[in-house]
Amino acid sequence: MKKIEAVIKPFKLEDVKDALAEIGITGMTVSEVKGYGRQAGHTELYRGAEYVVDFIPKIKIEVVVNAQDVDRVVETIISSARTGKIGDGKIFVTDIEKVIRIRTGEEDEEAI
Repeated sequence: MKKIEAVIKPFKLEDVKDALAEIGITGMTVSEVKGYGRQAGHTELYRGAEYVVDFIPKIKIEVVVNAQDVDRVVETIISSARTGKIGDGKIFVTDIEKVIRIRTGEEDEEAI
């Protein structure tokens, strides 16, 4: 099993969610996060004063899938989240040792 974490632009969330639903991914966790990479923040003007915005608002999507589904899910996220501009985000894929559904006690693939 693999955990796929994708950090994307907030306005792309619905596109990514719909695209994942089309390929049969029904469960995910979504968090509002802030961060920066090469984008490194920017300056804004508020009431005549300039200030630096260090952290850019982003959305983090977490999905746990069977190992054989990773490439398909990653490609779906890329195609639905890409704008071609700086700040499109990143995808991280990590191993998951165990999954347990609390309600039923099901484990691993049955619990996904």
